[in-house]
Amino acid sequence: MNPKGNNTILITGGGSGIGRGLAEAFHKLGNKVVIAGRRKSVLEAVVAANSGMACEILDVQDTAKLKSFATEITSKYPSLNVLINMAGIMQMEDLVNAPDPSVIDATIATNFTAPLQLTTALLPHLMQQAKATVINVSSGLAFTPLASTPTYCATKAAIHSWSDTLRYQLRDTSVEILELAPPYVQTELMGAHQANDPRAMPLADFISEVMDILTTQPEATEILVKSVYPLRFAGDFNSKVYYSFFEKFNAAMASH
Repeated sequence: MNPKGNNTILITGGGSGIGRGLAEAFHKLGNKVVIAGRRKSVLEAVVAANSGMACEILDVQDTAKLKSFATEITSKYPSLNVLINMAGIMQMEDLVNAPDPSVIDATIATNFTAPLQLTTALLPHLMQQAKATVINVSSGLAFTPLASTPTYCATKAAIHSWSDTLRYQLRDTSVEILELAPPYVQTELMGAHQANDPRAMPLADFISEVMDILTTQPEATEILVKSVYPLRFAGDFNSKVYYSFFEKFNAAMASH
């Protein structure tokens, strides 16, 4: 993907956090950016701060409506050639003492079912474009899970696997599949405290490094900032190294 190209980009979950950061970065480079999300007031505030950006209301958990949304959005923006599946939720779970089936269902619907359904609904349109890109957002936790958020980590591992297989299936088309795997970033994904957590990567730094990778490494299929390397590659050596890192990582995250 050429971030400086004349792209028309749809970003789910584009009203806050990483989604908003990417939306504004792409917008500044002259791309047409459409952000989608549930909260109209939040979306409109972003659009008001970024003249020329557009927004659409979309609740990705309502997966039955994703196909019709795809039809509507491609009709409204026929030049659409980039989809960024950013919308996601992350909640703590105590599976031993207080399992909550509603958290499991909502997390799977938002983080896994919705990206699959929206992407496949948009593929016929994207394959008609001269060049198109789908960016699936997984997580460093897809590779080294955080034990306190088991369903979230499982959905992100599934997104990684699905991205690999989708990339293979689309290898002879005009559609490229990228995977963005963020580390722990200063957003409000798990609450306001995360936005100021010194252990998390500053959002502006994350966005800047991502945009640099997209610009300078056009061959990259996984978009990995350097601070996510320990999570991404912990298991690439041997099981002893992986489980040692797993224990230390989870202990550190539980200590706050």
